[in-house]
Amino acid sequence: MSTESTGSLTLTEILNKQKKILKILRAKRRAMLKIIELRMSKPEFLRNLWWKFAKFENNLKWKKPRGKDNPMRLCLKGYPPIVRSGYGTPKEFRDVHPSGFKIAVIRNARDLDKLNPSEYIVYISSTVGLKKRLELISLAKAKGFRIANE
Repeated sequence: MSTESTGSLTLTEILNKQKKILKILRAKRRAMLKIIELRMSKPEFLRNLWWKFAKFENNLKWKKPRGKDNPMRLCLKGYPPIVRSGYGTPKEFRDVHPSGFKIAVIRNARDLDKLNPSEYIVYISSTVGLKKRLELISLAKAKGFRIANE
């Protein structure tokens, strides 16, 4: 390789920087693929007998089966899975937005100063009024943040 200088950096230094950046991006991509795989493999936990009664049609949220002879609680074959500790997401993938950024809720401009726009995606708190919300949106966009709930 030639070591022609381009400004203050040599060509080999530039190539080494690019290799480091590509390595980081590839690792991030592998991590995101693992997150997607985990989310796809986890079953959807619905309450017992949701398929049988019309009254549960609009109330599908999880409720733990508590009956003495409940076959779902007894984990019998043919019944849906129940929530257990083994289905949890690994710590490194918790609180990660689907875009791959960490999540941060902001309430004022000082909260933005503590964050790095290349690592965080921003949610503006629901308790913030319209006037302050508009100010926060313009400030966040000026600093290069992504806003999830504009």
